[in-house]
Amino acid sequence: MKAMSTPISDFIERTIAGGAARLHVPGHKGVGPLGCEPWDITEIAGADELYAASGIIAESERNAAAHFGTAATFYSCEGSSLCIRAMLALAMTHRAAPGKRPVALAARNAHKAFLYAAALCDFDVEWLVPGPRPAATSDPRAERADSLCACPVTPGALAGRLDALAARPFCVYVTSPDYLGGVQDIAGLSQVCHRRGVPLIVDNAHGAYLKFLPESRHPMDLGADLCCDSAHKTLPVLTGGAYLHVSKAADPRFAEGARQALALFGSTSPSYLILQSLDRCNAALAGDWPERLRKAAARVDTLRQALRGRGFREISGEPMKLTLEGDGFAMAEKLRAGGVECEYADRRHVVLMFSPDSRDGDFERVDRALDAPLPLPDGAGHPGVPRLQRAMTIREAVFAASETVPVREAAGRVCAAPAVACPPAIPIAVSGEVLDEAAVKVFLENGLESVRVVREGTSR
Repeated sequence: MKAMSTPISDFIERTIAGGAARLHVPGHKGVGPLGCEPWDITEIAGADELYAASGIIAESERNAAAHFGTAATFYSCEGSSLCIRAMLALAMTHRAAPGKRPVALAARNAHKAFLYAAALCDFDVEWLVPGPRPAATSDPRAERADSLCACPVTPGALAGRLDALAARPFCVYVTSPDYLGGVQDIAGLSQVCHRRGVPLIVDNAHGAYLKFLPESRHPMDLGADLCCDSAHKTLPVLTGGAYLHVSKAADPRFAEGARQALALFGSTSPSYLILQSLDRCNAALAGDWPERLRKAAARVDTLRQALRGRGFREISGEPMKLTLEGDGFAMAEKLRAGGVECEYADRRHVVLMFSPDSRDGDFERVDRALDAPLPLPDGAGHPGVPRLQRAMTIREAVFAASETVPVREAAGRVCAAPAVACPPAIPIAVSGEVLDEAAVKVFLENGLESVRVVREGTSR
């Protein structure tokens, strides 16, 4: 691939070289203890404006769109959370039945940003939930089926649910890859959606790199209409850098309205450090990064096979993530003692994420630390995701007067703010749902001791 321009970075390098007095924000004036201050600017003349881009930012975004093969790609300096809110606002604005109360059909393992989008945009949610876990199976998708982090959805199940709904939802929303490395059948799901005139939105926060595998597995190539990528999770980008992608086959109004939707929720002071990082990533992707990714994926697979050979159960479906089933907290401690910090651990899993920038020593440390499997601890069965009754809309519950109570006293109360650790930031209970003893059990098993609930006596 030919070299790709880096217009944002080039402009800032020229600005630094020019030596002009910085009588504008930020207050550090280009000097400070971090060392990065010279590159931290604001919307000065020539720097463009993120939510009204027509200059260097627009040029850089076009470079990104060329990489991903999209109708348009837009930058976010506030992660995929901003993109999720913008995508849902876009789809809701251009829904087929604007006179009716908007409803999204979503997989239950949605990030809490999805719930806050529902509160801000005031739409309802019909949930896609996985079926019961089989008593015995070798299918890793089934092993994840009742995890809070996962919600495998088949095209057949989606079709049945769409056909059973009384009103057409304004979108179908799924997370793929999920936190445990599960990957949805995006091609199959998109066909189901498009036959029924419903856009498919994908939270692809963990999957930006899927585009650059020898055979792309990115949602934009598999039929999704809108998706977000947390570029910082799997590409060489600073934390907070993300993309909102619009498919070439999507409703053209999505691309036309994306900046406005992002501006509705985004800060007017985006980080130019993050923008430079996204800009320079384009050049990296045009260079040897895809080849380095291929080699890194092979290295991960070698480690995967070695761990399986020792008796570890590895259940990830994506090539740059290792998800080991067992006593996750104990495995995380063994890894930490061996100089490795994992991405995520719970009672039943530990998750390790690699990239082309992972060093040889990183693989070797994991190999040494995980010498033998650690079985699930006593009582760490599969409690399932709680199925709760709704008493209020998400918006009503989020904006209601609320209080924090001990989880052990929460049964019978209405969930206000979604309580969950980050990662994985997937709510155990949805705002507006009535908590029961099953929910209390799942809260406690996930280490949560308190929960925000609607104050008693609040009108519904």
